[in-house]
Amino acid sequence: MPTLQLYDVSKAFGPTVALEGVKLDVAPGEIHALIGENGAGKSTLLNILAGSIRPDRGCINIDGQAYAPNSPQDARRQGIALIHQELSLFPHLTVAENILVGNEPTRPAAFGWLDRTALFRRAHEVLAEFGHPEIDPRRRVMDLSIAARQVVEICRAVASRASIVLMDEPTSSLQRADVERLFTFIRRLSQERVSVIYISHFLEEVREIADTFTVLRDGRSVASGKLSSTTDDELVTHMVGRPVEQLFPDRLPAREITPVALEVENLQAPPAVKSASFSLRRGEILGIAGLMGAGRTEMVRAIFGLDRMSTGTVTVKGKAFLAGEQIPRQSLRYGVGYLSEDRAGEGLALALSIADNVTLANFSTCANRWGWLDLARQREQVTNWITRLSVRAQNSEQPARSLSGGNQQKVALSRLLHQQADILMLDEPTRGIDIGSKAQIYQVIADCAGANKAVLMVSSYLPELFGMCDRLAVMTRGRLSVARPIREWTPESIMQAAVGDGRQKSTLQV
Repeated sequence: MPTLQLYDVSKAFGPTVALEGVKLDVAPGEIHALIGENGAGKSTLLNILAGSIRPDRGCINIDGQAYAPNSPQDARRQGIALIHQELSLFPHLTVAENILVGNEPTRPAAFGWLDRTALFRRAHEVLAEFGHPEIDPRRRVMDLSIAARQVVEICRAVASRASIVLMDEPTSSLQRADVERLFTFIRRLSQERVSVIYISHFLEEVREIADTFTVLRDGRSVASGKLSSTTDDELVTHMVGRPVEQLFPDRLPAREITPVALEVENLQAPPAVKSASFSLRRGEILGIAGLMGAGRTEMVRAIFGLDRMSTGTVTVKGKAFLAGEQIPRQSLRYGVGYLSEDRAGEGLALALSIADNVTLANFSTCANRWGWLDLARQREQVTNWITRLSVRAQNSEQPARSLSGGNQQKVALSRLLHQQADILMLDEPTRGIDIGSKAQIYQVIADCAGANKAVLMVSSYLPELFGMCDRLAVMTRGRLSVARPIREWTPESIMQAAVGDGRQKSTLQV
């Protein structure tokens, strides 16, 4: 008997149909991949199983018994644990409090008061079990990096001792070493007959860890079976309804005689950034590789003015800014656009509409002659970006938080394009993006470079860097290497540069 059975599960949000007649069977100990484009209904299905959303109709059985949780807490009591794509942590609480939320140890002799000693000890055991004993259980989550927060999210599921674990893009913020730890943990769960439903947009990752698959398209389950008997081309065709001929666009090499748009000299932003120097030319895509915590994100934030640099010079279109002078307002004025790796935390105003998110960096294009916002003009302009980037939304007035993660990423990128930025700093631009959408995003980035814009792209995904970049530099412990043409790099040389010597194990995604 399957551990989990779904039949005819359907859910609509107003006129939007998220799921329509989904079928799914998962056996005990099975690792089942749930595949599909952004907006296909994957996260909605997991949220139904986790008790956050109630289906409109359908049957769900666990071990042959009807399953209809009243709340996420009820789902957890029945053995369901969900690892969210968009981290659902309490930033003001400690790591230990987040890991054991709802399962806090108490002192019976003290009338149920929290046993903090046991809390921190148990959290440390869970972190060590997952291979991260260095994360301090007493540290507040808001002070951790995005990747470390992802580890905390995973460890919360580890601590719940669930019989069915739901994983929604669990590796989206992880480097390769953490991915390998996660896969080891998943295989151990499988041996203990714990079932796993696994969502990922990396097909190579799906093949590495999963046994079987189900493809969702437009809210319907359109294919399922064993991964060993299905090709990648067949999976992609099921996902998008058509073959994806080419992931990376054809590009002409960047011309070396184009003007320098951005130059950074000896930038230091302690403690993360110790030394960074590079120049970025118009029409060029410059890639930045490196390990988690190497200082890549902190460098980009300091260049944009979000973090303070202690020394160094940032020259934008010939205008030099010394330490303490660069602020985001000036960056925007000089045509610099920044795409954050943390779209939910700082990349988007989730409570605002798509229209407001796209235009908020450049309201002037949709203002009337008296300076008032012309809503009709705003809708027209935003609808153009929604169409161009294939954002799945009802209309431009839809709140950004109601979109899937990948569609939120497209909205964040649309803001830079509407801003008319000609220096684009993109931090993990395809995080949480499905294969079809990745091809679209890559084409947009290539078009920007072809239009003589300068692009700086931070990524942990090596195929993306090799497929898109003209030159590449590697960040190692806060120090940026010299940028060299991409043809002079290999995956091995990038890994060796990233770890500082060839004996350590890289954590880059390959």
